[in-house]
Amino acid sequence: MALLFISLAKSLNTSSDFLWVRNWSFVPIENIEARPPPPVSPPTVDLDFQGQRAYAHVLTQTNLGPRPTGSPANQATADFIQQQLAQAGWQTEVQPFIFKGVPGRNIIARRGQGPLLILAAHYDTRPAADHDPDPTRRAEWTVGANDGASGVAVLLELARVLPEQGLESEVWLVFFDAEDQGGLAGWPFAVGSRYLAASLTRTPEAVVVVDMVGDRDQQFFYERFSSRALQTELWSVAAQLGYAAHFRPHLRHTIIDDHLPFRERNIPAIDLIDFDYPYWHTTTDTADKVDPASLERVGRTLEAWLEGR
Repeated sequence: MALLFISLAKSLNTSSDFLWVRNWSFVPIENIEARPPPPVSPPTVDLDFQGQRAYAHVLTQTNLGPRPTGSPANQATADFIQQQLAQAGWQTEVQPFIFKGVPGRNIIARRGQGPLLILAAHYDTRPAADHDPDPTRRAEWTVGANDGASGVAVLLELARVLPEQGLESEVWLVFFDAEDQGGLAGWPFAVGSRYLAASLTRTPEAVVVVDMVGDRDQQFFYERFSSRALQTELWSVAAQLGYAAHFRPHLRHTIIDDHLPFRERNIPAIDLIDFDYPYWHTTTDTADKVDPASLERVGRTLEAWLEGR
């Protein structure tokens, strides 16, 4: 991940209805004050998402090494994602694009009928460990266990457990390329998601981006650019499942990520991200920093949300 972090206390005008984001358009802010979700009854669906299975997908990706857009490991990761989706019986489409002469591809898997819901993650990794505490290592590529592989792993396990019949919505699992090279060699962030958002011929009812979701010290807060109504809905489901200690209904970060191209089009979208991760954009964002239990909490929250809609 990780487009841009802006200090909430110092860099935002909390009295305005819109925020100006550099190189982006005005982004509406729905509610400044975050409120806890109302009490709800526990979900009645049986949940099948397995954190250990998701963690195996993290290991497969990190074993390929760093995976920047255009690299052989990036292409191998895209092939792996497509293979997993085919095994799970999803209808899959590849959306190729070229940016600054570098080929990339988004992968879109579809299932179900009804209002459109999109779950998304990026599978590329950052070609510079520019936040590494060791200055001599900042030109190295990151392996991206949490920042990239964790979100992909959650979506691939969801591809296994979501039913072929019975969903009340059409679900897309989308894997973005070219998210994480922003600020390097003249690249912006979120190239792949911007490409997909611009090409949509239908308006999604909701978009949930999962990014950096496997931290062992997992705490999700409300992200300021995200749809507050959709955040409240998802955090409420997490609370039903007993995950309230990990899903905190309070504002904390403001992040430019793959949700923003959809927010610019007035589509309800959120960034589900644990940005308090000390290994972000470092050479130590490795698989040992990811916890299968954290992946399971996220996956089961999304599984219950989808099957309960």
